[in-house]
Amino acid sequence: MPDQPLRPAGSAPSLTPEVAYQPPPDTGLELLHEDTQVLVVHKPAGLLSAPGRGEGRQDCLIHRVQQRFPDAQIVHRLDMATSGLLMLARGDEAQRTLSALFRDRRVDKQYVALVHGLVAPDEGEISLPLVTDWPRRPMQKVCHDTGKPSLTRFKVLSRDPAQGRTRVVLEPVTGRTHQLRVHLLAIGHPMVGDPLYGPDAFAEGGRLCLHAERLSWPDVRDVTSGLVISCVRAADF
Repeated sequence: MPDQPLRPAGSAPSLTPEVAYQPPPDTGLELLHEDTQVLVVHKPAGLLSAPGRGEGRQDCLIHRVQQRFPDAQIVHRLDMATSGLLMLARGDEAQRTLSALFRDRRVDKQYVALVHGLVAPDEGEISLPLVTDWPRRPMQKVCHDTGKPSLTRFKVLSRDPAQGRTRVVLEPVTGRTHQLRVHLLAIGHPMVGDPLYGPDAFAEGGRLCLHAERLSWPDVRDVTSGLVISCVRAADF
């Protein structure tokens, strides 16, 4: 789950304009996995994972899921602009078990992104500490003085010299807020369509080109069994 920064006393309003919330129509759940402990659903781009502040931000994935599965609970989140697989717990015990699996980094997450520029190395790691850029919150920034250790692994899938873009697979070893977006920006390759960090906002394709495509986790019904469950859902871009 993304880190929630503490608000300094008497802090001024953010310099970053608030992104208008226009959630996509509710066309029904895209359910990738269902058992007695775990649900995995596809979150469309533009939909909050959990409710935000104010009446206009109550439409969100967890509320839509709870209409069909009242016992569903949030375990982790995806940024509003990100699409992809979101895991939900069924009941309090499953929520505690899944939270421990995330905390112990036993849940493997894989993303795919389309970035500006031609990424030179075929694969690598980005290890840069991140902290909230408080005057421009919710934006984050690299800070070697006060930032939290953050690690992203990447691998190039394809390069498009004509468009000047690269498709990459990303593995967030840590789970900081906006980690993948800021790390790719820091090495000179902002994501296509990024409303906060990219040069083109929502101008191209109408969305951020970042998608959580794979989740793998130990079977919550018996985490000692050695059974690993995986879900995959390809990106729409």
